[in-house]
Formats: sequence, C-alpha cells, structure tokens
Amino acid sequence: MSGPVEVEYTGVRELRGPLVVVEGVSGVGWDEFATIVLDSGERRHGLVLEVDRDLAVVQVLEDTSGMNRTGTRVAFSGSPMRIPVGAGWLGRVCNGRGEPADGGPPVLGGSYEPVGGAPINPVRREPPNEPVLTGVGAVDVLTTLVRGQKLPVFSAAGLPHLELAVQIAAQATCGGEPFAVVFAGMGLTHADTAFVRDGLAARSAARELVLFLNTADDPVIERLLTPRLALTVAEHLAFTRGRHVLVVMTDMTAYSEALREVSAARGEIPARRAYPGYLYSDLASLYERCGRIRGRPGSVTILPVLTMPAGDITHPVPDLTGYITEGQIVLSADVQAAGTYPPVDPLASLSRLMRKGTGAGRTRADHPAVAAQLIAALARSRQVAELADLIGRPALSPTDLCHLDLQDAFRDRFLAQRTDEDRSLDDSLDRAWEVLLTLPRSQLGMLPAVLIDTHAPPPHEER
Repeated sequence: MSGPVEVEYTGVRELRGPLVVVEGVSGVGWDEFATIVLDSGERRHGLVLEVDRDLAVVQVLEDTSGMNRTGTRVAFSGSPMRIPVGAGWLGRVCNGRGEPADGGPPVLGGSYEPVGGAPINPVRREPPNEPVLTGVGAVDVLTTLVRGQKLPVFSAAGLPHLELAVQIAAQATCGGEPFAVVFAGMGLTHADTAFVRDGLAARSAARELVLFLNTADDPVIERLLTPRLALTVAEHLAFTRGRHVLVVMTDMTAYSEALREVSAARGEIPARRAYPGYLYSDLASLYERCGRIRGRPGSVTILPVLTMPAGDITHPVPDLTGYITEGQIVLSADVQAAGTYPPVDPLASLSRLMRKGTGAGRTRADHPAVAAQLIAALARSRQVAELADLIGRPALSPTDLCHLDLQDAFRDRFLAQRTDEDRSLDDSLDRAWEVLLTLPRSQLGMLPAVLIDTHAPPPHEER
C-alpha cells in the first residue's frame, strides 16, 4: 500500500494503546505511512499522527498488542498511505484496511492514490442537479437525493437504519447511466456484516459494488481508515472512470467514537462530551469529498448513517454533521412503534438540494409541487392531532377530521413498504396523489388547478 522504504528506526520509546512513540527520527512527516516489524518477524502498518522534534507518534492499524519496545523496527516510507485504484475493486469484499475478505487475491490497480484525498476546487465544482433514485418512496419523493450531495440519515438505537442503508445501496440507480455503490461499514457486529453481505450480494455479483466492512472487534484505528479508503476508491471510479458513485457510510457515530479514543490516547485536551476539538474538521474532511467536477464525468454522492445516542439530535456527531451536510433523513421511534417501515419522520427530514434535482426533465413535472403540498398537509395534520388530544375528536370540524385521517393514509398508502421493495418514482408519486386527494380540494392550495384536474377522480367519485 505504500512506496519503497526510505528510513528505518529502532528507538521505540513508548507503547500507548494503539500508538507507538518513536524517538530519534528525522525527516519524517505527518500522515506518513510506516511499516512496523516485530521481533517475531510479523509486519504491521501505521500512519504518523504527530511529529515533535525527534519524536514521531505512529498509530498502528493492527493495534500494538503483542509488541515489545525492544526488537521492534519502524520503517517510514517517505509518503502518505496510498492504495491501488481502479475497476478491480468492483465486486470485492474487503475488511476495513482494504484487505480481501472474500477469499480472492489482493486488489491491484494501474495507479495508486493517497487515502487522505483532497477537497474539490470550488471553482471547478459543478452544482448538483440530477437525482439518485433509491426505490424508497419516502426518500425519492420528499427528500430526494441529488448526485453530488451529502445527505445523512439520523437514527437511534433500535431503529432499522442498517436495513434502510442496505436497501438504498441495493436499489439506487442514476437513470441508466454507469453507476456503482461503495459501502463502508464501521463498528459492525458479525451478524450485521453477514446481513450487509447477503443484502448486497446481487449488486456485488453485477460488479457494481465495493464493500469495506470493519467489525466492532477490529482495531479501533482501522475504523478511522475505512471511510477514507472507500472515498478514495469512489473518487477514482467517478472522476476517472466516469461512473456515478453512491458512498454509504455507517455508522459515523462509531467512527467518531474511534476518533475520540485515539484522541484520548494521544493525551489531547477534550472538547464537548470528550470528543476532540477537531471533530468538525475531521468529519468535514470526509463529507466534503463528494460532488461533481466541471469537465469530468461521474459524481460522488455520500449517504452517511449515524445513530444519535439516546436519540439526542444535539449530540456533537449529528449536530456537527448537520452543519456540514445538505439536510438530513430522520428516523422516528414513534413511526417505528406503529409498525411502519421505513420509519421516516417527514417533518424532521429535509433535502436542501431537492429543488435542483427534481421537476420536468429530471423526475416528473408535478414532483416539486406534490412534495411541498404533502409536507404542508402533514404539518397541518400534526397540529390537528395535537388539537384533538386537547378538545377531543368530536369537536373537530369536517376539514380537521380529513387532516386527521390523512396521517393514517400517509402511513399506510405511501410511507409503508417492504425492505426488498424497489418502488418506482411514478408509483411513489401516484401514491402521494392518493393521499392528498383524501383532502378537500380547498386544502390543496399549493397544487396548480390543472394538476388537480388531471389526477382527481370524476366528481361523482370524489370523497
């Protein structure tokens, strides 16, 4: 994964958790790739986290268990960590370090790229304006994912965020154009890993998928590397190979906790809730690696998934993620309790770039108006439900009763779908119309009259 070895040192001063402190170094730089040879001959790998005069702090990707201060040699490559890139990754299953986990040979490529990546030059960044369709009605209609966007999923313990992530990864398309999915799992259980592999087997067999799977019992440092490997592979597939690439990263809370653990091992001063003060910039260094580049084919779209501890949306990880990304898809425990999948809360969810990627020539001409009217109707329905709790259902007006019934119609006719159901956009929009037409025409003020006339049943069939 690196270039030729240039410098080697034997002065290991300290072993501290996943870190090795090497003394007497010179000419060693930050983020430099290192090879560590134990006295038994075993080889491990690491990255330089910090250099202070003649001391270098190296994070060991395989952890420091079994290592001794004496007899350990550290060789520095003189360059950052690089991995091979190319179409050879498609169809492969790897661990969090990019090593094959499917019994196949190591992945080879025609060129190597640094895993650190680089942000896209703002001058060359193309505004996102085409949709990525996921086959999930609540996402495609109400929080449309746009090529080049970063749109996180906010979840909580016990909610089916992994099922939703796998379903989106299995079903997502880009209008018949060359497409690929890079799935980065971090801190997964072995049962979760098996679920991901089974759910994405068809896409993997079609050579449209790259899987990086880091399990909870893998070294914590590997968890920090996994999303960077995934994004490096995705960038090459997009901007060199011309594919539209969706990168699904779950769970970013597990990633952030790994970052906190390494920060504590380094003795850094903690910030909010013991996370390092650079959590924002670290997350941004991942999320901002998406987009489209003017004059180049392809795009990188990022769908990070994170669990909010105790469902707290003000927790540092969802809070900072919300600042960086363009909206959020929020899963609700209340919707889950009603037995509905996916348990999306439409009033808490938002795609800020949706208007750029929907409408005539992109999705369907009536899409923006239908989505806006459905959100407005659901907001009114929630207000009516709160009013009904105060004064009782019999005291509501006929129009209020229609709004109250709309919630059930929305959940049963539009939101609910199977975990393996790939719903077309036309089907999803038609279902949205069914829900809206349960309301009196006077309550559909955001829809042009010509659209209502087109989709409404004949007068004698109106409710």
